[in-house]
Amino acid sequence: MKYSNIPSAQAVVNHCKARGIENIVISPGSRNAPLTLGFTSDDFFKCYSIVDERSAAFFALGIAQQLRKPVVVLCTSGSALLNYYPAVVEAFYSDIPLVVISADRPAYKIDIGDGQTIRQDKVFDRHIGYSTYLKQDAVHETAELMRWGVLSLLSNAKEIDQLQHDIQSFNDLELNRSLNIALENCTPVHINVPFEEPLYGMLDSRTYIPEIQQYSNSTDQELADWEELENLWNSTEKKLLIVGVQFPSTLNNQTIDRLAKDPSVVVLTETTSNLVHPGFINSIDSVIAPIELASEKDGIFNDLKPDLLVTFGGLIVSKKVKAFLRHYKPEHHWHIDKKKAFDTFQVLTKHIPLGPGYFFEKLLGQTENRVSNFRAGWMKLEEQFRPLREIYLKDIPFSDMAVFDLVIRSIPTRYQLQLANSSTVRYSQLFDMDPTLSVFCNRGTSGIDGSTSTAIGAALNHKEPTLLISGDLSFLYDINGLWNEYLRSDFRIIVINNGGGGIFRILPGRKSDSNFERYFETTHEMHIGKIAEAYGLEYLFADDRNSLNLGLADLFQKGDRPKLLEIKTPRTTNDKILLQYFEYLSSKQYS
Repeated sequence: MKYSNIPSAQAVVNHCKARGIENIVISPGSRNAPLTLGFTSDDFFKCYSIVDERSAAFFALGIAQQLRKPVVVLCTSGSALLNYYPAVVEAFYSDIPLVVISADRPAYKIDIGDGQTIRQDKVFDRHIGYSTYLKQDAVHETAELMRWGVLSLLSNAKEIDQLQHDIQSFNDLELNRSLNIALENCTPVHINVPFEEPLYGMLDSRTYIPEIQQYSNSTDQELADWEELENLWNSTEKKLLIVGVQFPSTLNNQTIDRLAKDPSVVVLTETTSNLVHPGFINSIDSVIAPIELASEKDGIFNDLKPDLLVTFGGLIVSKKVKAFLRHYKPEHHWHIDKKKAFDTFQVLTKHIPLGPGYFFEKLLGQTENRVSNFRAGWMKLEEQFRPLREIYLKDIPFSDMAVFDLVIRSIPTRYQLQLANSSTVRYSQLFDMDPTLSVFCNRGTSGIDGSTSTAIGAALNHKEPTLLISGDLSFLYDINGLWNEYLRSDFRIIVINNGGGGIFRILPGRKSDSNFERYFETTHEMHIGKIAEAYGLEYLFADDRNSLNLGLADLFQKGDRPKLLEIKTPRTTNDKILLQYFEYLSSKQYS
């Protein structure tokens, strides 16, 4: 085993190893050579090489998403670091422990006109759990430090050794603090490490022994006001639970069954909540959107309005439920999350800093089901739209909505499903998912960037095959996500190509002129088949129901390389078919 001859490089590697942080995603560069050599020379680490830093960061995020453990993403100095920012923000809002390590020029070379010297300290300041700027070693290239005036020309060996001791103590303190915060708070951290040249020196034995202070794994804390919570729960006849993004198996089966059987409780879930039960409502918009079009909507919404709203999980996709509860406000709103107090509905009355699994086990163990008609009223609407949806789907032409119906029905059991943002994740909310699927989407910031890279990283740590469903723009935006050697042969991609940003046709606004098509919808004539060929993917194509059924059957067959199915849909009619779906439900239910 070899070690960098630079003490701070040894420190970073040793601190990561001491905490079991083994996955290291590296983008090539020179300034980060001491760290690259340190990580790749130790068989403990699993090192990945991803050239594009933006893609590398999302790839690392995908690994961390699945492992729920810190993953390092490592780059050289300068603009390379800035390309991490989209993934850092996603990790920050999705509670994913991404450890960003950037090499840097010495501080005395910043802003003097050298290349790739930018102000790297605090670059993620508004979207990071913790950031630190390690101190440069005094025993590496001491003569250069003296030449730049960092060390006095009169400094003797004893003084330099004492200074190095102080530097190492500071660096240990900061590495302990930053990595423990990443572990304890599930948040991204940034460690910036300045190096002077030369950078490639190696030793047969390490010269640095780190001072490791392991973090203590925190557990759910008891609340002082359990009695108050229990009394409100027991006395409330109308309780609405909304579940956002969460990892599978967050709630145990006993808790799920208890919530589903309480007549005073309604549970609204989303595809990304990974929570499926026949007693829960999983297509929120199919219930709420038709009411918005009804003449008596105020009376209906007032009947559906809860007295107590309880939310947990990450961001909620449905704009319909947000609009409903922001207008028809509940009296109480609890948000359950160890860290964050989302006030999505502008009526938050209590933040409960616990994990939802522990909270509901404790609460339901001390409370009783309440006699109420609240659940029955919601479930009646849910039961009405289901047969109407099936009738509507049989009659519509080939379109995005028809495609999603066929695609979701075809996904084999136990697959990991990764969804791109925008239209993709929104359409998925309208259909029933097989409960064996694990569903993920970058909903921290809901950006279209990085979906492919995230899915490829996530696939490496999921024992079952992975399917990425993406729109055309999201796929094209992250083409470099395919530029690596880590795609599993059972990795599958479906690109629904409607020739542009179809989401903008659904949103209110002017859609009939060339400015809309160019600057909002951004129509294109990109050849996705050629892209698939360039990256070694088996390519399939569909543009009607028959070819789609054949393509799906082929897509999920085993093969010796990844496969991509492009589905071409009509650009100018998709929005009409979706909006007419809600009008159809409303006309049948409220006419």
